[in-house]
Amino acid sequence: MNHPADQDLLRFYRTRSTPCPYLEGREERLIFTRLDANNSEFAHDVLAKAGFRRSHDIAYRPDCDDCKSCQPVRILAREFQPSRSMKKAVSRNRHLTRHVLEPVATEEHFNLFANYQTARHEGSSMVEMDYDEFKSMIEQTPVDTHLFEYRDEDGKLVGGALTDRLADGISMVYSYYDTGSEQRSLGTFIVLDHVAYAADADLQFAYLGYAIDGCANMAYKTQYQPIEGYGVDGWVAIPKPK
Repeated sequence: MNHPADQDLLRFYRTRSTPCPYLEGREERLIFTRLDANNSEFAHDVLAKAGFRRSHDIAYRPDCDDCKSCQPVRILAREFQPSRSMKKAVSRNRHLTRHVLEPVATEEHFNLFANYQTARHEGSSMVEMDYDEFKSMIEQTPVDTHLFEYRDEDGKLVGGALTDRLADGISMVYSYYDTGSEQRSLGTFIVLDHVAYAADADLQFAYLGYAIDGCANMAYKTQYQPIEGYGVDGWVAIPKPK
């Protein structure tokens, strides 16, 4: 007979190998577990501290054979020191207004997301996402999740970010923005705004997901200093890139 507490135990699974979406010629495998109503908040906090990420009601982490290129990273929000170029990004976007909303999908957000995918991630499976799949990504969450949106002075939506609240910080699940104004550095600004949001809330960390060695689109994250990476020795400081 199963003990009643067994119902709250996390069960982990490992996927089969599939082509890596970030590094050509590599294979990807994930270890994952399902977050349900009985354990979601506590489990999410514990797993985030162990380098896991959330997608829908799944917490996952790379568990690839012969490859350790993916490193979970988190910015120390209260100690963060923006570079000169980051300060310029904030200044260029000072007219934007942030709204923190319940995680509810809209056609407006989907159109911005779809345009972002087409411009930045051509060939990715996410380019093929339809509105129902986007809605599921935004709304299927068993934890404390919000949709951050950024609008200009005319009310135009220029950025969005699906963001989880943790006991010790916030976790950026996915962000997207208007790619038609490259000089505004909207992607950088959204990260910086999340760091400021965490610090204002007296939270210690802003979790950014994975920095991936060898993938330019994912390696940029270590420029936000101070930042820590998770590995065999737990969370350790990552030196500033040269």
